Amino acid sequence: MTKTVVAITGASSGIGAEFARRLAPQYDLFLISRRRDRLEQMAAEFFSKYQSKASILQADLTANEDLTAVAERIAGEQRLTLLVNCAGFGVGGLFWEAPIEAQERMHALHITATMRLTHAALSNLVRRDTGAIINVASISAWLRRPTFIGYSATKSWMTAFTEGLYLDLQRSGSNTIVQALCPGMVYTEFHDKAGADRGKLGRPALWQTPEAIVSASLRGLEQKKLFVIPGWRYRLLTTALTMLPAGPRMQLQQIVMRGRGEPLSEGNDPR
Repeated sequence: MTKTVVAITGASSGIGAEFARRLAPQYDLFLISRRRDRLEQMAAEFFSKYQSKASILQADLTANEDLTAVAERIAGEQRLTLLVNCAGFGVGGLFWEAPIEAQERMHALHITATMRLTHAALSNLVRRDTGAIINVASISAWLRRPTFIGYSATKSWMTAFTEGLYLDLQRSGSNTIVQALCPGMVYTEFHDKAGADRGKLGRPALWQTPEAIVSASLRGLEQKKLFVIPGWRYRLLTTALTMLPAGPRMQLQQIVMRGRGEPLSEGNDPR
């Protein structure tokens, strides 16, 4: 039986790699990342274990030529059933002191790449009245962190964009599903590379594994949930932040983020 296809950006590590591992037994994959060596290892493993075919798309999604090539591949794949927009990174430091070039790359990846790949996927999926898109945003869409305001802003855009897509799909009567996945702090290699002290970023109870994040996302997809926020603490916090007026909201954010404003290096996703 021919398998349908899942496309995953940022597939070489962290949450993206966990999505690939979880979905490989059932689907063929488009693995999209800059790191070809890791993708090749994953593709070989998935074929050996599950006879799943994984096409490798080595691409820098901040480069227009690479992004165009990936978008065309997604738009033309008639077996496509799911796109996971997971590629991301963070730029730390006070906004006016951080290199603007790094900020522009982050915006290009989180916003432009997400928009163009989602457009390509929906032009494919809606026509066939099937499938889904998962946009991996962050708890930072609601909880601003000092020295990471550009990151929070792009993740806020992703949640607003996904909510708008939901409304468009509902209006058109489409069966295609969209989800904004909003994890909190996740154990990945990003913080290890930065040499960050996880203890300063949050208590152990606030840290989650990629396995738990992906499990919550896939359960939410089955239930057609628009927003998936893994962990009751994070759900409680985001509920409070959305209900409070601006003044109390800013005070709550300052309390929650006190002592957590130390900048991380570029290339590290703080979620």
